Amino acid sequence: MNFWETITGSDLTRESKAFEARAEALPDEYRAAWEQIKSHLFPYSGFTGRNLMPILDAALGLLEETAAEGQSVHEVVGDDIGGFCAALAGGVGARTYRDRWREQLNRNVARKLSRLGG
Repeated sequence: MNFWETITGSDLTRESKAFEARAEALPDEYRAAWEQIKSHLFPYSGFTGRNLMPILDAALGLLEETAAEGQSVHEVVGDDIGGFCAALAGGVGARTYRDRWREQLNRNVARKLSRLGG
């Protein structure tokens, strides 16, 4: 990846298009699960989303392999797609963008209050 791709995000666009092309080859129930997986993983994204690319690649690879083996999508991801995605992202305690923003807000408020009080 060169500097220009990093700045413009063209590498991410290219990867996303490749993911979608791979997902189009999946059976309908797997494509529906793929859409849900993407939406459930989004909150775990960093600012650019680069941290999700390997996770999305692994999830799509899992869907492709299990579809080729003839398993149902339910056998792969279970009943709780949100929990499945949390496990992929690093466990139930994985920090989302909301957690990071909340921590930043709390630090800013604490800093302002300390200036007022002392």
